[in-house]
Formats: sequence, C-alpha cells, structure tokens
Amino acid sequence: MNEYGELLDESTVRFERLLPGPIDRVWSYLTESDKRAQWLCGGDVETAVGGHVDMLFHNTSLSSDEDIPRPRKYEDTPKKMSFVGKVTRCEPPHVLEHTWEFGEESSEVCYKLTAQGDKVKLVLIHRRLESTDTVLSVSGGWHTHLNVLVDVLEGNKPRPFYKMQLQYESEYGQRLGL
Repeated sequence: MNEYGELLDESTVRFERLLPGPIDRVWSYLTESDKRAQWLCGGDVETAVGGHVDMLFHNTSLSSDEDIPRPRKYEDTPKKMSFVGKVTRCEPPHVLEHTWEFGEESSEVCYKLTAQGDKVKLVLIHRRLESTDTVLSVSGGWHTHLNVLVDVLEGNKPRPFYKMQLQYESEYGQRLGL
C-alpha cells in the first residue's frame, strides 16, 4: 500500500493506510478527544449526522525530543488553533464524514474504515480544498498526522512531527506538480 496521498482532482486528496485493529479501536482514535489528540487534534465529535465537531490543534504537543524547533513558516500562526465542523455522515464504526471550516474556506473530510483480518484499512478523502497552497499543506499535513497515528496504534514513539511536516510538504510539491 502506497503511503503517499493522491490527487483525485484539483481540490481532492486521498490517502490509504493499513492500521493495527480491531476496527472499534481505530474508530475510537477518530472520535474520542483524548485519543484523537495523540495524533491529530483534540475536541469533541458528536457522532450523529448534524453533530458538532471541534478540532483543537496543538501540533507542538506532537513533537518529540528529536524534532526540529517549530518551523519559521508557522511563526505567525498560533501554537494552538481551533476549527469546527458538522458531521455529514456517520456509520459507526465504518464511516465518519464532516465539514472542516477554516477561515473563509470550508472543506470536507471522510474517513472510511474496513476490517481486513486483524488490520483496518483506512481511506481518508479530503474534498473541496480551495487553493493549490491548501492542497499542498493538507497533503503534507495528513501524511504527517497519519504517520503519527500509525506510530500511536503500534505503541511506538511518534516520529518527529515538524521534521516530517516540512519533508512531506516539499515532497508533495514535487509529486503533485504544485
């Protein structure tokens, strides 16, 4: 399975990962604030269509001792950021889809989980990305956050967050021709 995301169209990226199961465990890392905060962001997810989604990002907390300092490109952004969304589809423990409101932009994220023996296939699709810069940032960000999720689920120390983020954002610029 290729860990790199693919550009489905000019505003949609798709990722696949094979994760350690069982599926209910992986679902909990998508929907429970304390578990989701270990790899992506904290915040409540109301698991019903129309439910509210809080996304409380604190990427510095995902950094390890081997990480680089917070990159210069993020100096003008708060260390803690919050976004909101609404659940548009929820079929526990298989599908969670929600909007993601950031600034003037509104996108949509869909997580699909499928049990495969003792593993779980995750397909993540992020749609309605409004600019090339957003596609690039989101691609590098998802790749990094999904690597952290794999590390957490496998019981390993997460890889250095900001080192990965800068590396993947650069790689996606080349891979996607952006």
